[in-house]
This record gives sequence, C-alpha cells and structure tokens, in this order.
Amino acid sequence: MSKSKNIMKGFIKQLPLQIMTLPGIIFLIIFSYIPMYGIIIAFKNTSVLDATTSGKFVGLMNFKLILSDMHFWQATINTACISLIKIFIGFPVPIILAILIFELRDGRFKKVTQTVSYLPHFISWIIFGGMLVSWLGTNGLLNNILIALGILKKPISFLIEPKYYYWIAALSDIWKEAGWGTILYLAGMASIDTTVYEAAVIDGASRLKRIRYITIPGIQSIIALQFMMSLSSLFSSNFDQSMVLQNALNIGRSEVLDTYVFRTGITQGNFSYATAVGLLLSVASLILLVASNLATKKFKDIDVF
Repeated sequence: MSKSKNIMKGFIKQLPLQIMTLPGIIFLIIFSYIPMYGIIIAFKNTSVLDATTSGKFVGLMNFKLILSDMHFWQATINTACISLIKIFIGFPVPIILAILIFELRDGRFKKVTQTVSYLPHFISWIIFGGMLVSWLGTNGLLNNILIALGILKKPISFLIEPKYYYWIAALSDIWKEAGWGTILYLAGMASIDTTVYEAAVIDGASRLKRIRYITIPGIQSIIALQFMMSLSSLFSSNFDQSMVLQNALNIGRSEVLDTYVFRTGITQGNFSYATAVGLLLSVASLILLVASNLATKKFKDIDVF
C-alpha cells in the first residue's frame, strides 16, 4: 500500500476528529489568512479615504521612516525591557508553582490552590489595572505597607514615576498569569509514569532529587516550547495593560510597540506606516521563533517542531 493510501486511510479513520477542526480552520482562514492581503498597505501611501487596492505605491519608504523615528525606537526599547524582565523572572515562576502544586497531596487543598492560582487570569485588565492604580497611589496599599515597615518615609506615586514602570508592568503581568501558565506543566507532570517515582522512593531519592531527575526532565519539551513562545513574543506586549496603566507622565516608559501602532494607525490615521511597523514586528518575531527552535534542537536534542 502506497504512502498516500495510508494517509487517506488514516484520514478517513479519524474523520470525526478532522471535522471537529473545521471551525478552527475556517476561523483562521477568515480572520488570519484573508486579512494578510492588507499587508500591501505597508508599501503604499494610503489615507482614510483610500481602499486597500488604491493609494500611491512608495516601496520601502515607510520602512525607512520607521528606522529614523525615535519614538519607534523608544517604544521598541520599552517593549524589549519589559519582555526581558518577564522572561528572566516570570518564565521560571509557573514552573516552580506547578511543581509546588504537583507535590501537594491530592485533596481539597490542592484543588483550591489550583483554582485560586487560575483566578487572576480571568480578571479583566480594566479591573485589574484599576486595582493597581489604587494600590500604587500615594494613599494606596503599597505605600501604607512600606511606610509601616519603615522602608519609606513619605509616600510615592509609583505610576507617575517612569523609572518604576518596567517593574510594575512586568511583575503585575507575572502575578496575573503565573497560575494560568501552570496548566501545561501540570498536564506534562501528570503524564509521567508514577512507577518511576515509586522506584526512586525505594532507592532512597529525596523529594528534591525526584523533582530534579524525574519531574523536570519529564516536562523539558514543554519548557522548551514555552521558552520559544516567550522569546518569539519579545517585541509583543500587553496592549490592555499598557493602555490602563499609561498616563502622560510615564508615557516615556509605558509606550510599547502595540500602543505605538494603535496611536499611529487609529488615532493619527497613518495606516500605511502602522501596517509597516506591524509587518516589521511580525518578521522579527518569526526570526526569533525559528532561531529559538534551532537552539532548542541542540539542547539535549529537544525537537519542538
């Protein structure tokens, strides 16, 4: 039997499962692939009144303007700094939290812990950001705690001081998403054969050694995949978070690439320029994704894709 017949036979066998994927495929075609035609706007000079097919063709002029725009480079620096803090500090947090939850005995406390850790993910940034604005104000919770502990002598309005913004943005995002990020790791840990742990216990391995030599190697492919996704998102930032926490005084640090594209394209009506920025960021993300995948293949032969 030829290879094509084997593929067709397997497809027919899995036909109910294949049909279940149709809505997702149709969604991607309508909202992801068809809009790609709009990329041509990046090479044109269009206005609000122009259609996608109209507008004067200007070649790479928009990209030249991007490279000479200091506001673009400042937004790039802000985005990269916040993303790097998230990677170096936030990337290990879901792994550690997942291990701690996994090591808990099965029971009500473990289920409650998992549920509580997931909850912040489902809170809108409008609500969560409003809470942060209140807590970080001069009369907010954080100032009251720091003054009570003697760390501060007078209150600080943290969101007004630009020097604090990187850490506020990164740490608040880590806090909100850490619990949700444990789902994949917990699923990977649940798939590890329990007899391996039982054998390790019989051999006298401590809990830390079981974590080091069984649990972590058992989820290393998931860790590699998550690291790749984090690295490829280096030039992406949380648009909702930035819009909520941004103000006129901290905009020098809070203006990230997502808000920069929004302001340039929607507020100022410069669609061609904003599309060119978005295309440039997509290419950069693709390069980072491919590079990180090649790097993970050389790290203990982990082949994610």
